[in-house]
Amino acid sequence: MPKRIKRTFFSRSVHEVAPDLIGATLLFASLGGRIVEVEAYHHTDPAAHSFRGETARNAVMFGPPGYAYVYRSYGMHWCLNFVCEPKGSASAVLIRALEPTAGIATMRRRRGVADERLLCSGPGRLCQALGIIGKHNGLPLEEAPFAIFARKGPVEVVAGPRIGITKAAEKPWRYGLKGSRFLSKPFSPAAIVPHRPPR
Repeated sequence: MPKRIKRTFFSRSVHEVAPDLIGATLLFASLGGRIVEVEAYHHTDPAAHSFRGETARNAVMFGPPGYAYVYRSYGMHWCLNFVCEPKGSASAVLIRALEPTAGIATMRRRRGVADERLLCSGPGRLCQALGIIGKHNGLPLEEAPFAIFARKGPVEVVAGPRIGITKAAEKPWRYGLKGSRFLSKPFSPAAIVPHRPPR
């Protein structure tokens, strides 16, 4: 059995956690799959929700690591983030895409599509497929309904600019599984920066 990820995994730099999540398995109420795309948001980053300080909306980001930060995007889509770094840092990883492996029939019904590539390819689609909504904000990631398992074996991680933001858009803080068909958007070959594990 793959090793279950504990809260301590998230206590590191968001820039270490984000690429290490590629290839891990995310389950929510037994639905989910392999994480193939994420984005890192550091508290010093103008694009991070925490950049201008703590609010009722982003309070979970300022708490301890290993919790879910769930927010509504543009009043339409829920988005799932994993809080990282020590308490007060207010940094998080946005989960952008999964390769579905568990509960596919349920995800198809919720999404209203049959193509597996469209079930979890984007943060809004992912939350709709898994049934993640605002009431799940602040839940611990190491307890049910969440279950996150470490990847098995090496994976090839690529990095490039983040998507759908205007501030600090040039930062190569979007990470993905090279060659995956389940990304929310392909990485531009010209922009790809192979990720190298920290020494």
